[in-house]
Amino acid sequence: MRKGYKELLAEADAVVETLPADQALALQGDPGVVFVDLRDPREIQREGRIPGAFACPRGMLEFWIDPDSPYAKPVFQEPKRFLFYCASGWRSALAAKTAQEMGLARVAHLGGGITAWKQAGGPTEMPASVMSAGSPAKG
Repeated sequence: MRKGYKELLAEADAVVETLPADQALALQGDPGVVFVDLRDPREIQREGRIPGAFACPRGMLEFWIDPDSPYAKPVFQEPKRFLFYCASGWRSALAAKTAQEMGLARVAHLGGGITAWKQAGGPTEMPASVMSAGSPAKG
């Protein structure tokens, strides 16, 4: 039987912690929390990002989380809480579910994405360029 995106999102919402923007705002600057921006670099360049967020294009997530992957990123091996976000919360819900399934214990996603973050008055930064995938923006 075919499974559509609505069913996939419902499954993710049932098992993943969703933080509203006001609660996510309270975590900004917490050294124990990593904000993970799943958007395409062009989206980040156009719309900005949450200051200090780790850029991880959605298509690389599984490869960057798995410590056995040649593309593994050390940040995902750190004992931190990971707060995933995208534009509106759909990609981040699915990504957070995948991250949990891969063994990341402290995972949540930003409900409503960066759109909700901005509406709640959350700060953003406009990087001069998206330096390199997986690095916080400079500037």
